[in-house]
Amino acid sequence: MEIKSFLKTIYSIIVLLILIMFFNCKSKNEGQSVQSQGDDVEVLQPAPFFKLSLAQWSLHRSFRKKEKGVFQFAPIARQMGFEGVEYVSMLYLKEIKKIGFNAVIDSLNTMSGLNGIKNVLIMVDEEGDLASPNEAERNQAVENHKKWVDAGQRLGCHSIRVNLRGSSVAKEWKEASVKGLSRLAEYAADRNINIIVENHGGFSSNAAMLVEVIHEVHLPNVGVLPDFGNFCMEKNKDKTCMEGKDYNRYKGVGEMMPVALGVSAKSYDFDSNGNETKINYYRMLQIIKNSGYTSYIGVEYEGDRLSEEAGTLATKSLLLKAAETLK
Repeated sequence: MEIKSFLKTIYSIIVLLILIMFFNCKSKNEGQSVQSQGDDVEVLQPAPFFKLSLAQWSLHRSFRKKEKGVFQFAPIARQMGFEGVEYVSMLYLKEIKKIGFNAVIDSLNTMSGLNGIKNVLIMVDEEGDLASPNEAERNQAVENHKKWVDAGQRLGCHSIRVNLRGSSVAKEWKEASVKGLSRLAEYAADRNINIIVENHGGFSSNAAMLVEVIHEVHLPNVGVLPDFGNFCMEKNKDKTCMEGKDYNRYKGVGEMMPVALGVSAKSYDFDSNGNETKINYYRMLQIIKNSGYTSYIGVEYEGDRLSEEAGTLATKSLLLKAAETLK
């Protein structure tokens, strides 16, 4: 009996040592991916400093044409290799009219949960001007956005993205922006939701002015969502940017990153080497990494030469390729 007990003890010790060695190896390799070179050689590649989410706008034409169902967004993102999703509010307006707001949000929550996808944020549009100089209009816009704050909380998002549209007078815009953001952010704070502003035309594409607004609001749940592409402050009738109204994108992202609570990697087209034709992704990612940002970067393809799927995957691939080269 003593020998049998001794052997059981030895066996238990051996099993314990094997488990310790296994989890030590797993811990060392965590955050790294393995790529094989040849038949026998394996090279460990460090994981990027960020996580990847898919902005629904990348596939907006497919959703609007009903080629893809809006409630299939989470499984589509999973299939394309993304960890999180960024919803676009106006793509769900028809469904909200049909089945109701709460039913839509519950359906999105179910689909993301079934597919192991993180709900990152909601991009809210067409809910009024938060920077309107008219107090009644501005307050109504705040009220309109509140349901999306509630939706963000139910989905487990960290933020809703808003626009600062309203006045065309700089001083007036800044004052109205501070008032609108402050009021909405106070409501969102109780629900653990951030209010983040995208550079999305007009004065909001003047990064220095936008950052001034954020600092003046001075609330921890208010920040920005730097977009690589939206730095035109005023457009011509043909939608081209007016001369002298195009804010330097690299300067702008650099100014915005200290108050950034998200990042949107906009893309339009790619050359034969897989590089974006208008935006230096290597330079952009270095700016982002230098800021200490480590959260989600949303892929937002907006081109029309490649298909939506191909352009989205090309953007994702470029982000990962560029990340490997950074210091």
